[in-house]
Parts: sequence; C-alpha cells; structure tokens
Amino acid sequence: MLFYLRRQVSRIRAHLDMPLFVLVLLLMGVGLATVYSATHSAGVGRLDKQIVNMLIALAFMLAAAQVAPQKIMRLALPFYLLGLVLLIGVALFGVTVNGSRRWLSLVVVNIQPSEIMKIAMPMMLAWFFHNCEPEPRLKHFAIAAGILLLPTLLILKQPDLGTSLLVGAAGFLVIFFAGLSWKIILGAMFSAIAALPLVWSFVLHDYQRRRILTLFDPASDPLGAGYHIIQSSIAIGSGGVLGKGWLKGTQTHLEFIPEKHTDFIFAVLSEEWGLLGGSLLLVLFIALVGRGLMIAVAAPTLFSRLLAAAISLMLFLYAFVNMGMVSGILPVVGVPLPFISYGGTALVTLSIGVGILMSIRTHRTLGKK
Repeated sequence: MLFYLRRQVSRIRAHLDMPLFVLVLLLMGVGLATVYSATHSAGVGRLDKQIVNMLIALAFMLAAAQVAPQKIMRLALPFYLLGLVLLIGVALFGVTVNGSRRWLSLVVVNIQPSEIMKIAMPMMLAWFFHNCEPEPRLKHFAIAAGILLLPTLLILKQPDLGTSLLVGAAGFLVIFFAGLSWKIILGAMFSAIAALPLVWSFVLHDYQRRRILTLFDPASDPLGAGYHIIQSSIAIGSGGVLGKGWLKGTQTHLEFIPEKHTDFIFAVLSEEWGLLGGSLLLVLFIALVGRGLMIAVAAPTLFSRLLAAAISLMLFLYAFVNMGMVSGILPVVGVPLPFISYGGTALVTLSIGVGILMSIRTHRTLGKK
C-alpha cells in the first residue's frame, strides 16, 4: 500500500511544472489573505469555503496535468459539443438569477455552462487548426469564425457580457496564432467599428450601456451605475505607495467597496498593500503568463502550441480586464481576478487551464495526432 502511494505521488510530481505550481500557490495565498481581510468582520465562513474551493481547484489542476495532450486533443470536439448543448439548454430551460439566465439545473447541482466554454473553445479551435495542417486556408478561418461565434452569441444572450468577451477573446487568440492575415483582422476591425451603432442599439442591454457611459463620467450617477468605480478608485488611491496595512483598509471595512471579496477584490488589496502590493501582484501574473508562453513556444505540435498560447493569454486577459475595471479604465463587466477572487467555478476553470499547460510541458513523447 505504501509503495503504491509513493508511486502515485511520484507520478503526480513527474507531471508537475514547479514554476507554474509555485506561482499559482503564491497567488492563491495572496487571495486567501485578501478574502479574509474583506470578509473577516462578518466571520470566517467565506475563508473556510474558499480554502475548500482552492483544494478542489488544485485537485482538478493536478488531474488535468496527468492527461497527455493526445488525449486532451481527442476530447476537444466532444467537450465543445457538450458545452454547446448545455448552452442551448440554458437558453431553453435555464435558471434565471438577478435578471440573467446563466445557470442550468441538473437535479442535484446547478452548473454554469459558459465556464466550460472558456476551456472548450480554445481546445476545439486548436484541434480544428491542427487538422488543417500544413496550411489553413480562408475557408478554414471562416469555419473557425462560426465555431467561435455560435457559443459566444449564446452567452451574450444570457446576458453575460464579461464571459462572452473572454470566450470570444480566447477563441480569437487561437485563430490569430493559427496564421490569420492582418488584412482580415483590419477588415474585421473596421467592420466592427462600423457596426457599433447597431450593437449599441440592438445588442447591448440598458444596464450594459449605462456601464459604458459611466466609464467616461462616473460622477454622473454617483449612487447608481458610477458607485462601483468611484468607491474602488477611492480605495486604490487612498492606499498610496505602501498601503494602510492588512485588515486596516477603511473603505473595505466600512463597507464602501461593493463586491469586495469577488470582482472588486483588487481594490481591497490595493488599499491595504498600496502600489507596492499591486505591483508585486502584477509581477506574479506576468511571471505566470510568461511561463505559459514559454511552454507554448517549446510545445511539439500545432495543437499544443495554439492551446498553450491561448490559455496563457486568457490568464492575462482575466487579470487585465479585472484590474482595468476596478481601476476605472474599463467598463464593469463582472470578471474575477484569477486565483484571488472568492468563488469556485472560475477558480476551477483557470486551474484546469494551468493543469493543461503543465501537461503540455511535461509530456514529452507526444505524437503528431
């Protein structure tokens, strides 16, 4: 029995990329300290739950790291189709919470299929372009656009602007790295700019339009749509260079910061640890993304390279969008800060992504298909 356990531990360690693992543990440690500070006045219940969430996420990460990239590639199509079916199920039978239909009730548990797509989308497109070797043509990029748009529009309809943007961005990154022409990219950009009036009038909801307008003038609605940005900006600014100290954030503990343990947790960290703490957190994220891109460059197949690059930059987008909205340079779209914000679903999704990066790094005997 002892020999079997040692062999299993040795097997897990063999597929562990230590730089990635240490960086994730450091980020989770920062997250636990910040969640505790944001919620300790109401008890430590959220801290206990977050520890459980992180242990579950680490288990998923280690499990994903054991799966060879060949098997991950074979799972890409069924995983994408499963996510698509679940999204259609949300549109037809989903549970509505706070005006949004994002959850699907499966007897004993509610799931959020849009989270599945954050991993399934880059997997599917990486698989698709792997099978277009040696050189994808224009028709392949058109098919890839359809693969990307269908689930993205279903998520946008829920409505969930933040997740739809992240899923769309993750898919676009794969298409870009597959060799999409700059002429097509620029043409698509000009078309998107031309379509903005239609998107504004017929696609965005009223609350989404208010968020965008509030970005330019938060003071126009200081107790409504502008409240989040105003309070988080005050908290970040009041932290100064060194911060007010752990558990000593006045904006945090006087309940001025909304969603302080989830989407706006960066404001808590910045108030208590200042510019220095925020900069160190940024260094950790840059190191995490940089390690992921190094793995992508060294990956032996097109599938592995595309998937690793997309996951790495998806982590960057998560952090950039969250810090940007909390700092008032981007609209509020409800994106958590990776490995820092309280919550389980996004944490597990991102941990699986890191586990896939570890798998690509440590499995060296990868065939082409």
